Amino acid sequence: MIAREGLHLIAIGAIVTLALVLTASKLDSKVLFGMSLVLAVLTLFTVFFFRDPDRRARYDDLVVVAPADGKVIGVEKVYEESFLAAEALKISIFLSIFDVHINRVPATGRIEYVRYNPGKFFPAFKDKASEFNEQTEIGMTGPAGHRLIFKQIAGILARRIVCRLSPGDSVSAGQKFGLIRFGSRLELYLPAASDLQVKPGDHVTAGRTVMGHLPSQPVSRNVEEQGKGTNVEI
Repeated sequence: MIAREGLHLIAIGAIVTLALVLTASKLDSKVLFGMSLVLAVLTLFTVFFFRDPDRRARYDDLVVVAPADGKVIGVEKVYEESFLAAEALKISIFLSIFDVHINRVPATGRIEYVRYNPGKFFPAFKDKASEFNEQTEIGMTGPAGHRLIFKQIAGILARRIVCRLSPGDSVSAGQKFGLIRFGSRLELYLPAASDLQVKPGDHVTAGRTVMGHLPSQPVSRNVEEQGKGTNVEI
């Protein structure tokens, strides 16, 4: 399958390529024929980039799956103050232009907020991309009350982030929700007590690779109320 966001780009590339081939043949122009070959290669790469493989699976409520294809470039413990209001495990995934760019929900639960933050376009593999680049931040709550955050972060070539989630949506682990065009980064913030099963250098597959498991201990109402934070736009 091909992601719908790429269909118009592929159609334009195919039409222009055909027009160049026909014109090159009519005018017997090697230059135009060469241009048509270059454009044909670019169109085929666009088809490759927007591929959307079928990855259907069911997971239990505590499983966290990879939200994107790519390389794990960082795992660290941080204090997340806006939504978790607690220590969290931050996992950073870098997507090269050769990875599938369809993004998937990492866990089963309910979407609490979706916040778009405009920004710059530093290379996605650099740490400062996490703070300064254009991004969409999504906060969600699992069935046991655990809070998670995942972020779509644009890279140096990306100029459009697609997110189809809205506050109040009920979602399942591995469910498709959007994409980022042409090289990007995705970050995941989990409760610090989660059982993590990936490390820097691992290559993960969206909706297939199990990143870890959320804590088995349910979140009490008091703890949940303390973790609401003050800076979340819902």
